Amino acid sequence: MVAAFALATLEPPDMPLGSFLYSVDAGFLNFLQAGIQHHLAPWLWDKVVVPLLLRPAWLLPVAVGIVCAGAATSLAIAANPRSTRRWRS
Repeated sequence: MVAAFALATLEPPDMPLGSFLYSVDAGFLNFLQAGIQHHLAPWLWDKVVVPLLLRPAWLLPVAVGIVCAGAATSLAIAANPRSTRRWRS
């Protein structure tokens, strides 16, 4: 979440992830595209990665933060055996 806040305040809020990555390292996107299309699957670049690169740069850290918070909450609940409640009549 901190990374998303930093990206949203330091860069323009509507800056796409692809533009941000290009400003950080101009050759990274070409390297990423070649690696995904050659080693994984060509459709993965067009159907998954390109739509992610068109989203705002702050959205990816927010999504990762939400998934990690959900996983941490699930693990904390599973580790606490007292969390199961029984109905009493």
